[in-house]
Order: sequence, then structure tokens, then C-alpha cells
Amino acid sequence: MSPPDPPLKEEREMRRFNQILTAALCSTMFVPAVYAQEAPQAEEDSGNEPIIVTATLRAMDVQDIPLAVTAVAPEALEREGVSDIKTLSSISPSFNIQSSQTETQGTSIKIRGVGTTGNNTGLESSVGVFIDGVYQSRPGVALGDLVDLERLEILRGPQGTLFGRNTSAGALNISTKRPSLSEFEGFVNASYGNYDFMNLQGGVSVPIAQDVAGIRLSGTWRKRDGYLKSTTGAESNNRDRYMLRGQLYIEPNADVSIRLLADYSKVDENCCDAVVVRETELAPFFAFHGLTTDGVDVSGPSALKGLDTNSQLFKNGAEQWGVSAELKWDFGGAKLTSITAYRDFQSSSTQESDFTSLNIFTSGAGGSNSRPGILPNGDIIKTFTQELRLQGTAFNDHLDWLVGAFYSKEDITSNQSMTFGADYQRANSAFNFANALGVNPLFALTALGNGGIPVNSAGSFAENVFSQSAKSFSFFTHNVINFTDKLSLTLGARYVDEKKTASFDQLNASNGACQASVNGVLTGAFTAALLPGAVQSGVVGLNCFPFAAPVTLTAPAGLGGGLASRFLPLPREWANVFKDDEITYTAQVGYKANPDLLIYAGYSHGFKSGGFNLDPTAANLTNSAAVLAGGGTVAPVFADPRFESEKVNQIEVGVKATFGPIKANLALFDMKMSDFQVLEFTGVQFLTFNVNSARSTGAELELFGDFGNYVTGNLAMTYADARYPSDCAVGVAPGALGSVTRLCGQDLTNAPKFTSVVGLTYDGPLNNSGWGLLVNGSMNYSDSRTTRTIDLDTNGLPVPLARQENYFKMNARIGLTTPDERFTFELWGTNLTNEITRGITANTPLRGGAGTRSLIGFVEEPRMYGLTVRAKF
Repeated sequence: MSPPDPPLKEEREMRRFNQILTAALCSTMFVPAVYAQEAPQAEEDSGNEPIIVTATLRAMDVQDIPLAVTAVAPEALEREGVSDIKTLSSISPSFNIQSSQTETQGTSIKIRGVGTTGNNTGLESSVGVFIDGVYQSRPGVALGDLVDLERLEILRGPQGTLFGRNTSAGALNISTKRPSLSEFEGFVNASYGNYDFMNLQGGVSVPIAQDVAGIRLSGTWRKRDGYLKSTTGAESNNRDRYMLRGQLYIEPNADVSIRLLADYSKVDENCCDAVVVRETELAPFFAFHGLTTDGVDVSGPSALKGLDTNSQLFKNGAEQWGVSAELKWDFGGAKLTSITAYRDFQSSSTQESDFTSLNIFTSGAGGSNSRPGILPNGDIIKTFTQELRLQGTAFNDHLDWLVGAFYSKEDITSNQSMTFGADYQRANSAFNFANALGVNPLFALTALGNGGIPVNSAGSFAENVFSQSAKSFSFFTHNVINFTDKLSLTLGARYVDEKKTASFDQLNASNGACQASVNGVLTGAFTAALLPGAVQSGVVGLNCFPFAAPVTLTAPAGLGGGLASRFLPLPREWANVFKDDEITYTAQVGYKANPDLLIYAGYSHGFKSGGFNLDPTAANLTNSAAVLAGGGTVAPVFADPRFESEKVNQIEVGVKATFGPIKANLALFDMKMSDFQVLEFTGVQFLTFNVNSARSTGAELELFGDFGNYVTGNLAMTYADARYPSDCAVGVAPGALGSVTRLCGQDLTNAPKFTSVVGLTYDGPLNNSGWGLLVNGSMNYSDSRTTRTIDLDTNGLPVPLARQENYFKMNARIGLTTPDERFTFELWGTNLTNEITRGITANTPLRGGAGTRSLIGFVEEPRMYGLTVRAKF
């Protein structure tokens, strides 16, 4: 049943308003040339001032660094409506970030098409995020609002030599503004937009000892209604968050500086529901099994276009705080830098996460099915890091040397709980067996293993806890040898030692239907004549859905009793240790042919730590059929919950040139990954495994131009052929071979071959009025991309709707600044053409099998627009 249509008059008015706004904002793309003809010529800003970055942990002009680096000023972030790192793709086409079921756990960052899929806390990101020099251990930790920034740098390719842990694909280096030691300054920004969007940002810097010490306070509050609306009345993908940051900066003399930072943030949002983009052909069988509805009222293209879902509850919150201390001390012959940091991050999630309106199951606490007092879902991540660097020059500045050490300790507790609802067995019978086994076989067949009395699974639950403690040591060096004023060689290396200990423990669980199903198989009550082997596995797999299956399930006395997980692939507790060490290294040759031309080539070897699949099925039995057939004579073989470290080798060749008012940067790259880490959701469980090889080959072009008369423009294009080679399954573990074989020859997930961004800005006077005018327009393009981990289903056939088709998205902003430059008023819009795109497409849990799967799509932001008022003082 579709939701009622809005009144025709209201719909016409809304459509007319959107058309007027879009036309007005899109027209700003062409305004700069008109005002540029009337405005006086700028006298000083030539557009050739150096852009200073710290991508090599040295303050350098970005045009002199033999690396592919995109430096983004805070003004550019504001113009493009970039409020957090999730929207950075509108600035850099090489950058991609997506979220799935939760933002705190299911967020994945990719650069050049390479990155790690999310939704498993055991997986660390291939793209490291560093804020004021402090490593953020998971993308979900770094998703706070970007406010009061000094600069943002996107480093592409392996960065492990200088930036340490888990930067095999790249790094984000974010720096916030330091307190001013000499002047009082501050700002306030207030915004209002569609979906009842409200945002308040502010900051103030106060010298407390002239030219010696100052403090800076900044914060942001953001609130917005959800853009996904469910037929149940629920909404999702809203915003409700705030962040506070305080700094103390002390510079007692020219040689010493101390910077102390503290921040606190809280998120309490509804995230992340998904649209059913394809419904299963088995949906009509709901009535046969006694259900009053199939749970999906809206689906397909119309639901996607209308941003309509079918779910009930999706809550995702987080609370975190952190402190850091930075000491810089110039001894004369060398400079010492010390960064000490501690961060405490806690997330929570409660979801009716079957993505339908049926009462199937609840993940977490506080839902309609949740058992009173059940363990809440979420992660607790506590991280301590310490970095020391010593840097200096020698041989008349022909050698710029740097040595350092890094230590981190991270403790993770990941809580996972689930409770089955009243519709669990009937829904899974309908959408997995249709009418082949009679009415509600998941309920009826349990009688065979329970003395003739069927067992209802409603209320079954499990409370699972995963713990991981990780320690990392590393020593590194990074040196620039200047043979001449034009020719330089950069050599760097880092030794990394990783150790992780992890365990899976179940606090409490009860599932009588699961035990009865296990009894039916192990006692022989489920005969081959009654149920073929595959159907027996299906009955056990569904009644024993891994997230709510007790680890204490018992085997019958005839098999010696004990745990049933010795005979069937059922969750079992485990504890294990992961160790690895690696030497990462880099070498770049740079030739500065003249002040306006740098030619460089480099080779880098990167590393991302392995670890543990924090999933109840991670250590399941792998040879169940052989064990059962052997009658106790075949030893059980259990899966290893560990996955291997990921390694990457990259060759990069580039040119950075300045042609008058235009800066042009070109980079060619070839990245070869081995033991590439992949996460797949099958619809029943999360599988984490290593793929033998993956590769990304391509080119990046960035152009920045200052055309005079206050008009600037930018163009960035990326071509990246990120793919799994045809032989990517060579040497893969047997348990992952089925999945990896289907991957070989496919593109990497969310890795479009061609992406681009183009923008034009006028920022100058409005005629001779004394007022300032800002006009900015930009457009980004993306080729089609696969949005699934694996495009082929288990039957070897393509999964429908696996790819997101190519699209254009447009942003625009127009603003007026008062003559005293204290106030600015801006009208803005993002995704003006309202392109509705999917970031991730996945199997709807427990709804259909190969060839009949229901599919869900996690949707990216639709059109957003509003007004912003800025004040400076």
C-alpha cells in the first residue's frame, strides 16, 4: 500500500519553489563573468601564492612536494557545502566515502577506488584520518562536523612511512586553527534549510598573555529531519549532533610551543534505513504462512525516487571525547615534536534491522522485541597514541632528515545482541521456502527434535561480546637529499610491529527452536527423504540465525553429548592472538626544472594490519558434512577468525606545473594490493576474508586557475581502473574460495572508472557599492560503479541493480558581504538536480535466495538548500 499523495496544490507549490531555487542557483554558474567585467582589477592577489601543507610533516608549498596531494582551504569547504568528511567527494573526485547500516560502524573510505568495506569493527580503514596529528582509529570516530579548520589535505596512495598505521590507500590530514596570541577574534555561522535543517557554528580566540599564550573555543550544533520516510511513520538519516573543542596554545619563546586540545561530541540520530530497491518473487507467499502483510509496501524505482522505506526503528548514537598534547622544541640543531593523545569513543545502535514492517527481529536494546535488560549494541573504543619525531638538516641543508617512533594501544569492546519477534519463523518460511515445505515449516519441523511439540522462536535472543586489545610499535625515518637546487631524492622507511588479542564470549542466550532444529539433524529425525541435506541446513541456519544462536547448544547423547558446534557450523566462543610486522618504505625522485615545474617519480610499499572478524560465525566448523559422515572418526576443523595483513606496492609518476595564472598537477599511478581485505554480507552472516590480489591503475589531473577580476576556477579529473584481476583467487583459503572466485574480474566496490569535479567562483566587490559578492557553482560527475561487494550471486548469475548508473550533481552558492566585511548572507544548494543515488546495495536480510533475492539500497543525500548568515568579530 502506497502512502497517500500530497494535496495537488501543495505539491505544485513545492515543485514551483524548487524549480525557481534551482534555476536561480544554477544561473550563478554564469554570473562571475558579468561582474568581473564591471569590477576593478585586483592589485595584489595573483593566485600564485604558495599553498603550505604538512603532507611530509614539513611545512612546504604543495607544488614542491613529490606526492599527489589535494590541499583544501576552509573557504572551499564552505562554498561546496562540505560539513563533514562524508561530502568530500564534491571537492576531490579520487575520494569516496559510504555508510551502510550504521555510520559509527558501517562507514568506508576509498581513495583511487581502494578502501576497506565497513560494518565490522575488526576491520580498520585503508585510509587513515588524522586530526591535528592524532590518528582516528575508525572512520566512524572521525565523522564529526568540520569546523574552525586551518586546512584539509587529501594524500593519495600509501602513506605508511610518515603517517603510520593503516594508510595503505591514502590519508586525510586535518588541521584546526590554533589560538591567536595577539588578537581577539571570533565567528558565528547560522544556517536554515529544507528538511528543517538548522546549524549553528561558532568560535572565539582570546590571547591570555600577549604573544605568549592564547585559548580558542569552537563548536557546532547540527539538526535536520530525516530524508527517508517509512510507511510505518518512522524516519531515518536525520542529523542531531554537536561538538565542542577547546585549545590552549603557549609559546614561551621562539623555540618552544605547547598546544593542548580537548574535544567532546555527541550524536543521537536515526540511521541508517534503506530503500527496498528490488523485492523478492516469494513475497506473495506471505498469506500462505498466516502473515497479514508481506512487510514491504513500497519498493523498486518509485520507492527509490520517493525516498520511501518500510522499516520501523533505526537509532544510531555516539559519544566521544579526546585530549591531546603537542610539544615542539627547537634545540638549534634539531626540532623535537611530541604528540600524546587519548580518545574514548562509545557508540550505540538499536534497529528493527530486517528493513520491513514485520516483527522479525531487533538488534540492540529498547526496540519493540528487545528482551528487558538486554545488552545494548555498540562499540567502546579507547585509544592511546604517542608519537615522537626529531627533525633537522645537515651538510649545508643538502640533507633534511627526520626520525621518529610511534606507539598505540587500542582496547575495543563490541556488543552485539538480537531478539526474535513474533513474525520471525513465518516470515522466513515465506521468503525462503515459499510453499514447498508446507505452512510455517520453521515452526512445524522443530517438533521432530522436541518430542513432537513445535517450538516458537519468538523471544529467542543472544547477548554477544567481542573484545580486542591491540598494540602497535613503529620506528621510522624520512629524509630528503637535495643533490642540487633542482634534483632531490626522498627516502623513507618504517618498521611496524602489531599484536592483537581478541575473544568472543556470550553472556546470555536462549533459543529453543534452534536447539530443536539441531536435535532434528543430529538425531536423524530430519531424514534425507523428508528433507534433503541443503534444506536441513536451511532450517538449522534460519532457526539458528547466528546473531541469536546460543553457543551452549548441545549434541545428543548418542554422539557423546557436548557442544553441537563440534558437528554443525554453529557459533562457538573463541580466543586468539594475531601478530605481524612489516617494513614499509618509500622513495621519490624530484626534479625542479624551473621554479614553475616539478617532475617526480616514486615507489611506495604500504601495509594495513590484519586482525579478527568480530562476528559470531568467525570460528565456525568448516567440515560439518565430513564430521557427520565419519560418525565421530573425523576431527572437526574450525575456521580461523583472523585475517591477514594487507599490503600494497605503488608506482607514481607526476608533474606539477604553473603556467601563469594556472596550476596544473598530473599524476599517473599503479597500485598493486596483495591479501586485500574484503567484507561480504551474505544476508545471513558477515564474512571477512583476504583476496590474493587487487589493483588500481589510472591518472589524476588537477587544474587551478586565477583568471583575474576576482574569478577563479578549478577542474579535477580521475581515471582509476580499480579491479580484481582474473587470477585473484590463487592461493585463497578454501572457506573463502566461493566468494573470491565470484569477485575475480569485477571492479572494486564503489570505484567508478572516471570521476570529475569542475567549479567556478567569483569572490570580489559588487560594482562600486562597497558590498562583496560571492558566486560559486560546481558540478561533479561519476561513472557507473558497483555498489555491492560481489556482483555475482551464489548461482553465478549477475545480481540485479548491483551498479549505480552514472550521474551529475550540481552545487551552487551566492552570497553578499557587508562593506565592513563583518556579515555575509548566503543562499546555497547541493545536489540541485536532486539525483537520487545509491552508495551501497546489499541483500535484504533473510529475504530470498539466489535468483529471488530482495535487495536494499542505502541512499545518498538528495537535494539540500538553505540560507546561511556569517558574522566575524
